[in-house]
Amino acid sequence: MKRLIFLAGLITVFGACKKENSVDYAARDKKIIEDYITANSLTASSTPEGIYYVIDNPGDGNHPTVNSVVKLHYKGYLTNDTVFDQTVSGATTTLALTYVIKGWQIGIPLFGKGGKGKLLIPSDYGYGAQSYPKIPAHSVLIFDIVLSDFY
Repeated sequence: MKRLIFLAGLITVFGACKKENSVDYAARDKKIIEDYITANSLTASSTPEGIYYVIDNPGDGNHPTVNSVVKLHYKGYLTNDTVFDQTVSGATTTLALTYVIKGWQIGIPLFGKGGKGKLLIPSDYGYGAQSYPKIPAHSVLIFDIVLSDFY
C-alpha cells in the first residue's frame, strides 16, 4: 500500500512538473500566424483545424481530395522568410496528397485547378516536434501554392 501511495505521489509531482513546462503550441502557432497575417496585410480565412489560407485565384470549380495526386508549383518558408523547400522556377512537381503533411492534405483541396494562394500551417499540421534541415521543431510553415492539375 505504501508503494502505491508513493507511486501516486510521484505521478502527481511529475505530472505537475510536465504541465508547468508544457507549451500550448496550438495557441502559440495561432498567435504567430495571426501576427504574420497582420504584419503582411494579408486577408486570410481559416479552417476548423487552424490552418490559415489566402486564395489569390480560386481556380476552376474542380478541387482535389486527400486521395488526389496533385501537380503544383510551391515555395515553402518560415515566418522569418527562410526558404526551406521549393520547386524550380517555372517547374511543377507531382505528389500524392496521401503522402504529404497533414496541413497540405487539408489545405491543398481548398484550391481549384489553376488556383493560387498561400497556406499558413501550424506546427502540429506540419512537422510538429520533429526538426529537419532549415526547419526547427514546432515551426509554423508557409507555402505559396499554384495548383496546376490533379487526378
